[in-house]
Amino acid sequence: MPILSQIYLYPVKSLSGIAVSSWPVANNGLLHDRKWMLIDEQHQFLSQRRLPKMALIKTRIEQDQLILTAPGQEELVLALNPIAGDEIEVTIWHDQCMAKTISSQADDWLSEFLQTYCRLVYHPDDQQRQVDQRYAEASDQTAFADGFPFLIVAENSLLALNQAMQLELGIQRFRPNLVIADCASYAEDSWRRISINQIEFRLPKPCSRCSVPAIDPETAIINKEPLTSLSRLRRWENKVYFGQNALHDSIGNLTIGDIVTILETGDMQPPIPLVQ
Repeated sequence: MPILSQIYLYPVKSLSGIAVSSWPVANNGLLHDRKWMLIDEQHQFLSQRRLPKMALIKTRIEQDQLILTAPGQEELVLALNPIAGDEIEVTIWHDQCMAKTISSQADDWLSEFLQTYCRLVYHPDDQQRQVDQRYAEASDQTAFADGFPFLIVAENSLLALNQAMQLELGIQRFRPNLVIADCASYAEDSWRRISINQIEFRLPKPCSRCSVPAIDPETAIINKEPLTSLSRLRRWENKVYFGQNALHDSIGNLTIGDIVTILETGDMQPPIPLVQ
């Protein structure tokens, strides 16, 4: 029977994630997941796609503080629930939503390390960002994620890919939220609805992958893999896929070891042969 084996949240979009053993699920995903984001002068979001060095900024949560660390920098300590800041409109891909600024200190810290102008913004709790209505319901929401509040990957999917590449890449390359063990490789491609600790999840579409999995999260060096092998094994309609985007129907709590109940399955998405 499948179980939940790993949980990751990413407080600041495109910075390093945090592995947790148990964590609350809020209306827009894991609590504090992608509630912060870096933007440029045009208020466009910044990510490792443009600034691979973002991978080197580590995050951790201690009590009521979010703490950022980076090589050669002193720690940046932020309030976990900021209340001040100016309201500005920001852009994530084709979405515009409201955000609040944090502080000039945070902006300077990040700009200095990344060697480019940027600002840190926060997604206020009273703001709702809808998920793409082609795949979601009107009540579905997320914070600063690319598009969906959850990304689900099976452990054996990575094992199959690593075997095909003859490498041992870590799951962190793919930035999942929930990792599932004790199921077949790419089993998640056929899941449509699952339940974990009484929280139901819908899996409406597979996750197309950009350049981020090619960035080593420990060095920020860009490699050919896994994109070369994904292009050979997991390509469909000129995109490569790994993992499934997911939406949740209620709030609650998730803990490593929770049983994953498969409620509904369907055709494989994307409709490509399994890795040989």
